[in-house]
Amino acid sequence: MPESVLDLDAEKLSACVSCGLCLPHCPTFRVTGEEAYSPRGRIDAMRGVQNDGAPIDAEFVEFMETCVQCRGCEPACPSNVQFGALMEQTREALANEREITPWWQRLGLRALGHHRALLAGSTVLAVAQRMKLVPRRLGLAPVPLRRPAPLASTGDDVWLFTGCVMDAWQRSTHHSTAELITSVGSTYRVPGSQGACCGALHVHAGLHTETVAMAERVMASMPGDAPIVVNSAGCGAAMKEYGSIVGTPDAQRFAERVVDVNEWLAERVDQLPVPSGRRLRVLVQDPCHLRHVQRVDSSVRTLLGHVADVVELDDDGLCCGAGGAYSALEPELAGQIRDRKVASIDRALASAESIDVLASANPGCSMHLEGVLADRALPVEHPVDIVARALRS
Repeated sequence: MPESVLDLDAEKLSACVSCGLCLPHCPTFRVTGEEAYSPRGRIDAMRGVQNDGAPIDAEFVEFMETCVQCRGCEPACPSNVQFGALMEQTREALANEREITPWWQRLGLRALGHHRALLAGSTVLAVAQRMKLVPRRLGLAPVPLRRPAPLASTGDDVWLFTGCVMDAWQRSTHHSTAELITSVGSTYRVPGSQGACCGALHVHAGLHTETVAMAERVMASMPGDAPIVVNSAGCGAAMKEYGSIVGTPDAQRFAERVVDVNEWLAERVDQLPVPSGRRLRVLVQDPCHLRHVQRVDSSVRTLLGHVADVVELDDDGLCCGAGGAYSALEPELAGQIRDRKVASIDRALASAESIDVLASANPGCSMHLEGVLADRALPVEHPVDIVARALRS
């Protein structure tokens, strides 16, 4: 493999001054205690390959593959190191050289762009789970055997992005989102199936060409100037970065229209009906791509505060280990990272008077946690599901 294969931006690569302020915010460093599994350790390895001609060997590949890409290091960095961009470009180079993302993973990611096939495959997975054919070590929450009917458009005020996995596994959240959009006096339009997958998982896997193809389909499916409301934190984060991913003015204009559902509703919370039932006590888990990438986690508190008393975790937003497909590809590390999150949840349960539900605004996070929280009788729900249910009662 040629020495310059990474082709990283020299300015971005040199921005890290190895101060170590990122270390407490890196989930893989926290569970391993090893420098090589930290942001500055990974950047040092990138520099070795890029600047010093170090080999791209199995050890280097492991350090790159085991990053959750939570980007928790970025807000903590005083030098504003763009670690996410460095990691994405490194993985792209490795994927192009077939060092990562084997054929079976590529095949699975390709299926995300074929929505009917995804829905059918999700049903098969649901059946396999109930037949106990899915390894329990993955900790995957039950995939629904049945799902509500697809949403029908009501107007043109906003686009409601439905996505791939979100629509297959948590379509009821789309219905709750539609209810709340309607409750504040707005209408919504649903894109066609050609815009089903945003390409977020393809970014994580280093498949840049495929990501751009997915992004172009999504952009074509939601033309015009209306805001694009997204209720999956990972999808919203990827779509807000289409400008840099696709690299065109049209993609940048599209990205500027994307808004997280909590962000959009928080600006209109006073227009929601006044709840009449008991105020819930809701424990909040921030998905990394909502807190560290989109940085709109305060909107979740504003929205939930309309119907509930919010209870905070004590781990400063540390990653839960879901990381898109990370929990399936790196189950051991993902499980160790999740254990730290569950310990924080347990501390909250022990110290609070009562907690009704855990809120998480990303399907990967909620399903990763739900699988191990069932024995604590603590349901995991999307914030819009919690709010919509409270307003129905």
